[in-house]
Amino acid sequence: MLEIKDISVTFNPGSPDEKKALDKFSLKLEDGDFVTIIGSNGAGKSTLFNAVAGSFYVDEGSIFLGGQDITFLEEHKRSRIIGRMFQDPLKGTAPSMTIEENLALAYLRSAEGTNPFSHISGRDKQIFREKLSMLGMGLEDRMKHPVGLLSGGQRQALTLLMATLVTPKLLLLDEHTAALDPATAEKVIELTRQIVGENHITCMMITHNMQQAVEIGNRTFLMADGKLVYDVKGPEREGLTVEDLLEKFKSRTGKALDNDRMLLS
Repeated sequence: MLEIKDISVTFNPGSPDEKKALDKFSLKLEDGDFVTIIGSNGAGKSTLFNAVAGSFYVDEGSIFLGGQDITFLEEHKRSRIIGRMFQDPLKGTAPSMTIEENLALAYLRSAEGTNPFSHISGRDKQIFREKLSMLGMGLEDRMKHPVGLLSGGQRQALTLLMATLVTPKLLLLDEHTAALDPATAEKVIELTRQIVGENHITCMMITHNMQQAVEIGNRTFLMADGKLVYDVKGPEREGLTVEDLLEKFKSRTGKALDNDRMLLS
């Protein structure tokens, strides 16, 4: 499904601020994999997502998605097959537009350059209502309300729906619950599990919550210094604890995990 071969990314090359963000990084995901990713500060997690999503081109290496070489595919074209959510609830939606209009925009991935509002039928709007009702937040009765009036949790739930309304080949979740209160974060995580599972979406989720990292999905990555240092799945992952992950990180990198937010979660 997703295959990354020896990609490297260096910021500010040749300057005193040079930073090797990804270093000969490789991975291969199977169709339907749900991967949780954890790592220390500056490990390269968000850089990996930016490289896959096309926010910038990698310095070397290649990226394949569904057998297609997307290494130099423009970001807006990748967005038709890659869904993405960010930590900031303000990203991913247009606040001055209504919930209904934001959902219509989500059709852009399949519209191939046409105006998304030109072919939104009454049946489409009914589908929007049905999808919104699944969130359990009453948003189906507020479709004409501007998104800017929603709470952070409501916006993240809506963004999740938008990112999967047209089923993507790959879904990237970049700490998408980190800015939410615990109860709301748990609600969005449950919605994530439900939507990803029901639609058999291949997904990578960066998280600062180490308990989530061992409980959610079928696979866990540890990253450090721009490299994948541990990849666990199957029987080895079953029964894996937070303490096990901490020990694995130390044994693979020679140092303790130093992300305070992660350790306190």
